[in-house]
Order: sequence, then structure tokens, then C-alpha cells
Amino acid sequence: MALLGIDGRVVEVEADIGAGLPGMKLVGLPDPGLKEAKDRVRAAVRNSGQKWPEQHVTLGLSPANLPKLGSGYDLSIAAAVLAASGAVSGSKLLGTVLLGELALDGRIRPVPGVLPALLAARREGLKRAVVPIDSMFEAALVHDMEVLGAGRLRDLLAWMDDIESLPRPEPADEIPPPSVADLADVIGQPEARWALEVAAAGGHHLLLVGPPGVGKTMLARRLPGLLPELSREESLEVTAVHSIEGKLSRSSPLIRIPPFADPHHSISLAALIGGGADIAKPGMISRAHRGVLFLDEVCEFGGERLESLRTVLEDGEVRLARRKGVVCYPARFQLVLATNPCPCAPPREADCTCSPSVRRRYFGRLSGPLLDRIDLTVRLRPLTAMHAHTHEFDEPEPTARVRDRVLHARDRAAKRWAEHGWRTNAEVPGPVLRREYALPRETTALLDRSLNMGAVTARGVDRCLRVAWTLSDLAEVDRPEADHVAAALGFRDRRAA
Repeated sequence: MALLGIDGRVVEVEADIGAGLPGMKLVGLPDPGLKEAKDRVRAAVRNSGQKWPEQHVTLGLSPANLPKLGSGYDLSIAAAVLAASGAVSGSKLLGTVLLGELALDGRIRPVPGVLPALLAARREGLKRAVVPIDSMFEAALVHDMEVLGAGRLRDLLAWMDDIESLPRPEPADEIPPPSVADLADVIGQPEARWALEVAAAGGHHLLLVGPPGVGKTMLARRLPGLLPELSREESLEVTAVHSIEGKLSRSSPLIRIPPFADPHHSISLAALIGGGADIAKPGMISRAHRGVLFLDEVCEFGGERLESLRTVLEDGEVRLARRKGVVCYPARFQLVLATNPCPCAPPREADCTCSPSVRRRYFGRLSGPLLDRIDLTVRLRPLTAMHAHTHEFDEPEPTARVRDRVLHARDRAAKRWAEHGWRTNAEVPGPVLRREYALPRETTALLDRSLNMGAVTARGVDRCLRVAWTLSDLAEVDRPEADHVAAALGFRDRRAA
């Protein structure tokens, strides 16, 4: 299987043994790592007790115009050569996917991307796969496919001759999802807690502005706990991205909780959105797919990195063109930004030593087009001793209670948009909200005045309508009212920053 992003293409490996000087020729656009397979495979075959053909061996990887990268073709090359020479039977190879890198002594080493490769093979109608024994925990996630594991090349050859059988993966135990941080740990900040709930209920992007130590990072890290668990299809999609990076946990390979990615502000552009020399690898935004991407100290990120997110936020995917092809990685995430209001960021705003121009320049690192894609902006205030040390106020709500309201609101939205295939209000296109689900003029009067005054853009109007629908879902009313539209517009007020 050749991987292009998280999509796979079936590669047919052919071997021809003919007259000529002993040697081996590999055709079909192999990369330098795959060209070295000739020496790896020859040594593995000899050290597995088999004789390498003393004739000219030609190996073809079809389709020939598709770039082949990596060492995952070693196992199929060895099996094709030995079947062509008559050393073993090749009847079991038809319709079988072989994945694995060969060590010089014949051991089969794991390769990244086993899960997306087998998912693609299943879509192509293939019913059987042989993978490294150490990758069986990952391959077992693919249902409706016969998965076998091999630890050494001689094990595969014995299976091909019906001498021995290969082990199958054991049924995976139902492991409870990992625990998440509780929202009850956050003291105070009622406005920010409410914004977090709205963001979770509608899938909206969020900007948190406040001095250090007021709870911006704590709030962001608790957003995944408010989101619903991933469905089976979503889990496989997210797990496939992590499989390409080779970072799956053996104990719980299937990712069921929305992921949380928080890159440092010194991250490179390629590490953020994806990159590489030949075929681009996924970046942090793809690791946050179906989850949360948190950019702390966002004003410290370079403009190029922040502006690269603009198209991704609209499309939910990133396309990367490199020398050997264009790949597309999923990147549909909730963006949470956090920043200080100014460079000096004192605990109390009255102690700020920054001039107005410095403050504007600092916050101006967030461009208007990027901020226009943020649905909710909220200002966090410093905590007081009374809030932190007394029990005169109500205990903060835990994640479980807030999550119940979020799930109920999401269920209302999912039923409303079911015929269109959307699951959250944030996914609904603006034209649908303005035409099929248009609100009465008296309900949107404030929004219309803001648009006429230039206080909000056309994109901002669409995003206000989406937030208004989320607020109505949380309030359990059928349609947004004027108060919901006003509250949604208030969340977009940049003066709150």
C-alpha cells in the first residue's frame, strides 16, 4: 500500500526472473529508501534459510507512475521473488496485502501507517493482510478483514506453503476512555466558563484574553472534556493520522476522546500545518483533527504561521504540494487562542507600563481576517482573594454537569441539520442560515445595524447567526430570539479584548 496523506493506493508487486547477469533491478518510481530494499531483502532471504536466485531479477511496482516511499514494501518484495523462483507457493499472495520492513536477519519490523493502509485496502475490496507482529494491535482496529501477524520472514514462508499458520489478533478489551481535567478546578471566570460552554455546544472558535495566571490555559485544556466522544468513523479517522506518525499507544490504540494539541509558539510552519521533502507529513493541525488546537501566547506566533490557518478553518483540511505529489490531510478542529492584553502583562491592568501604541501593535499581530473567523472573544479578569479563598459563592460546576447541557444542545442541532449531513451549528453554511432558516427582521435588527455601520463583516454576520442558534439550543427554544442575536454579537466585540 502506498500512502498519500491518509489515503492509500494498492501497489501490485511483480517479480520476473530471467536470463542475464545476476542482479536486481527495481522499477516503479522507488525512493532512495526503497532502492536500498534490494540489499535488505537479499540478506533477509539468505538468513531465513532460502536461496536467492542466481539470475537477473526484475521487480515492478505498479502503478509505475505512483511514487513509492518507505520500507514497507520489503515483505512483499521478498515474497514475490521467492514465489517467482518456485521456492514457495504463491497461491496465497493473490488479493493479500503484505506490509513490513525486513531486518537483515529476517525479522519483520513495524512500519508507520498500518491503519490507514488497511482501511484503504478494505475499500479496494481486499480481504486479507499480513502485518508485522508488533503492528497487530493497530491492524486489529480494521473490521471485516482477515488480519494475520508475522514476526519473521520464515513464518510468512511457512504460511505460504501451508506448513504453519499465522496468529490472528486477539479481540481488544473494551478500555474506558482516559479521564479528562475537570472544569470544577477553574475558580471564578463565569463569562469565560459560559463562552467555553457555548464553544463546546456549537463547535465555535474561541479567543481568551487576560493577564497571566487567570485560567486561560486551564479553561482551554478542559474543552475536550465537554465535547462528545468520537464516533467509530471519527475515531478511525483521527487514529489514522496518528498512525502515520507512529505514535499510537499499544494499550489503547483507538483514540476516542477529542485530541488536544498545543504547539509552542516557536513551532515551524512545516511542523504546524505539515511538510516534508518528498511527500508531506501531517502537522499539529492534523493531530488536532476532531479535537482542539490551542495556541497559547498566540501573539508570539509569527504572522506566516497564523495566516496559514485561515483557509484551513474554512475548509477543514489542508492540502500540501511537494515534489512527489499533493496530499490532503484532515484538519477540522476547534481553534482556541489565548493571549495577554499587552507585552508587560501585569496582574493588574492599572500597573501596565505599555503605551497605547505598544498595546495596539502587540494585539495587532492578530490580523483582522483571522479574528473575523473567531466566533467568541472573552476577557478574563484577575481573581480576587474573596473568589479564591472563601466559600460564600456557589461551587464551580463540574465538567459532567456542563457536558450534559452541551450534549443536549448538540443533539438538538444534529436533529435539525440531519437531512443536510451537518452535526454542529458551526458547520452550517451562511446561505442556508440566511435563506432556508432566515430569522424575522425584528430578531436580526441589531445585527443589520452593525453590518450597515461596518462594525461586522458579512462573514461575521454568518458566524453571529451560528452562535445565536447555539445559544437557542442551550436555552432549549426552537429559534433564536433577539437576545440570542445580541449576545452572539457581543461575543464578537473586539473591544472585549
